[in-house]
Amino acid sequence: MIQTLLKNWWLLAVCGVLDAAYAAMNLFMFDPEGSLTLRRWMGPGTLRNMSEIALAAGACTIAAGIWSSGKGRSWLLALNGLALGAFGVIGLSPIPRGRVSFLPIALLFVVMAVTIGVFALATARTLRRHLVDRWFLGVAGTAAAGFALGFLVFGFRWVRLEPTEYLLWMSSYFAFSALSMIGAALRLNSLRLGIHRIAGAPPIR
Repeated sequence: MIQTLLKNWWLLAVCGVLDAAYAAMNLFMFDPEGSLTLRRWMGPGTLRNMSEIALAAGACTIAAGIWSSGKGRSWLLALNGLALGAFGVIGLSPIPRGRVSFLPIALLFVVMAVTIGVFALATARTLRRHLVDRWFLGVAGTAAAGFALGFLVFGFRWVRLEPTEYLLWMSSYFAFSALSMIGAALRLNSLRLGIHRIAGAPPIR
């Protein structure tokens, strides 16, 4: 699994950049004081653009999982991408957003958080000689579990939030996902270059 991820590190980087873009756009939409927002700057198509970004990020994650198929638990990446893509499709659907319950959206985020958390923890177990990477993936996996629990609690309304707080919580998850994906991609690329530098061979592209 690690060898395949080393070759496809750039896909994780692309996913991270797209997640970061979604998080930034979501945060700019969060405007309790009524000042100039991204919605006014970009027009009514902003929400559609955000959904397209989520769909593209899901496609990249699915691609990373498919290219790593049969390698350990990399199928979790594909499942994560499917959930993220489904979230993007909901945003592109003609159904008015006010008529979509938060529960199905929350459950998609639970799937995303659980799959990325299990994947991170499973990958950490394979990196016995790389303590920094193990700690990074371990923290990411634990944080993902916290997000999954939060979305479960909010989705079933065991704890009620204001509409703007739901938006902020989703932005926080996308920011976390972006940091995890980009961080993992950079560490994998560094490891890839280190391996080939030691071996005296050109890096795998």
